[in-house]
Amino acid sequence: MSIKSDKWIRKMSLSKKMISPFTDNQIRKGTISYGLSSYGYDIRVSDEYKIFTNVNNSVVDPKKFDEKSFVDFKGNICIVPPNSFALARSIEYFKIPRNVLTVCLGKSTYARCGIIVNVTPFEPEWEGHVTLEISNTTPLPAKIYSNEGLCQVLFFESDEQCEKSYLDKNGKYQNQTGITLPKNK
Repeated sequence: MSIKSDKWIRKMSLSKKMISPFTDNQIRKGTISYGLSSYGYDIRVSDEYKIFTNVNNSVVDPKKFDEKSFVDFKGNICIVPPNSFALARSIEYFKIPRNVLTVCLGKSTYARCGIIVNVTPFEPEWEGHVTLEISNTTPLPAKIYSNEGLCQVLFFESDEQCEKSYLDKNGKYQNQTGITLPKNK
């Protein structure tokens, strides 16, 4: 398994639509950077959010998640409450090849402010917008800037194809297009 370079990411995105829309260079001026980097791709967060609130005094249960635990928000800046989190989605849509696995890591600009981004790996042949979990670990409200970089995706290509891809397994988060809450399938 090897990490893939900007040349490979560019080729796969332009010829196979692996990342769409695809930004062929790193955009930095006046923004938290996004786009193609040396060995990865910095994805942007859209302007759609689900901000966690516990107004219903619920218990967080991944097998039976209460959708009423979120407040929907759309805007250029999302304020994540202290010691809380928000869900969002990527602007980019991904189509992962059968012999590729990705790892997604938060950008250091946010991490240095106590804002942690958690995304699970994109499995072989997974497709969709990425649901992003943004945790504010600080005791203060935190700003998230829509349409700017939030995290970086690293691509790993295997020497052989997997026996069973996410598509083969009929994965429950296949082809997601919006912010997708936990599913118990």
